[in-house]
Amino acid sequence: MAGKVEARKAALREKLVEAAEIRIARDGAGALRARDLAQDAGCALGAIYNAFDDLNAIIMAVNGRTFRKLGAAVRASVEDACAEPPTSRLILMSNAYLHFAIANTNLWRALFDLQMTAEGPVPDWYLEALEGLFANIARPVGELFPGMGAEETGLMVRALFSSVHGIVLLGLERRISGVPPEQIETMIAQVLRQIGKS
Repeated sequence: MAGKVEARKAALREKLVEAAEIRIARDGAGALRARDLAQDAGCALGAIYNAFDDLNAIIMAVNGRTFRKLGAAVRASVEDACAEPPTSRLILMSNAYLHFAIANTNLWRALFDLQMTAEGPVPDWYLEALEGLFANIARPVGELFPGMGAEETGLMVRALFSSVHGIVLLGLERRISGVPPEQIETMIAQVLRQIGKS
């Protein structure tokens, strides 16, 4: 009997995450409402809270899926580029990140809009999805800086990710400190080429 209950709960969780993903993609995470999700998933409002602790937990589940898709897009961008220099591969991955953000803007924004810290209660599967994304960056960084230790390499990976993310975010939001969207790829390439010369 317990197996059937768990299976129903898992099926409801999946329906809720799929419904939330559609709504976030269309309207953004800030517009997500429990009543709408219950209607989309065909369940009672209270059933949501039997499946998830709160709406943030549902957004986190959607974000985990988004991180995996983003990681796959970044990996795919360099699948046929093994012979390319590491800086060129970093540029290819950064461009894949940019194009993913453009094509999935609201889902991409939700990755960073949810208030979380490294010290907070973050599920292991979420951290694994994030680390999978960072692992793609770590390979060419390791080639560019072979003398770096693991901790220093990890810091460089996060620095490069933060740099590219900032360029993409400021450009797509058309902030005064950013560049126009059509110049984002050029700016990313300039920054990464300079780092590659270090």
